[in-house]
Amino acid sequence: MPQEHTPVADGSDAEVMASIDASASSPSYIIADISRDDAWLSVREADAPVLAEWC
Repeated sequence: MPQEHTPVADGSDAEVMASIDASASSPSYIIADISRDDAWLSVREADAPVLAEWC
């Protein structure tokens, strides 16, 4: 399901963090820009990419 998004200009003060939410019955990998409201995404932990695959 596509979601609307708002581009952020380069040089912004974005503060992005990632975490595993293990509290749910199906753990999720969450990426969030904590400097903005509603700027986050999640994926099932089993489907999350391995960092080495992005290097």
